[in-house]
Amino acid sequence: MAQKPWPTELRLHKDRKALSVAFDDGETFELAAEYLRVRSPSAEVQGHSASERRTVAGKADVRILELHPIGNYAVRLLFDDMHSTGIFSWDYLHELGSNRDRYWRDYLAELDEKNLSRSPAR
Repeated sequence: MAQKPWPTELRLHKDRKALSVAFDDGETFELAAEYLRVRSPSAEVQGHSASERRTVAGKADVRILELHPIGNYAVRLLFDDMHSTGIFSWDYLHELGSNRDRYWRDYLAELDEKNLSRSPAR
């Protein structure tokens, strides 16, 4: 069985708009706060099945306020919109980084299809 990638570094950018994650397989990902927020593994976003998954709009300006380690397998992110229920496992962060282009393209298409915007409501 192949070894799962393990994080070697987790760094919140000074502007709090991105998280850098490096793994022991040599991969390094820059994950925007907005991307992490809209792909949160929380039940609020993902629902309890694929049919319940919610498209989260208006998060273009979201920032990450805090990182909280969860044991030795994950991190919980607190965003400035007070969302904090998603637990990002190392596997999920690696998946988000590895599939970022496709997931982001799909997200933008969902916004367009539902006539939603990345910009916060005024």
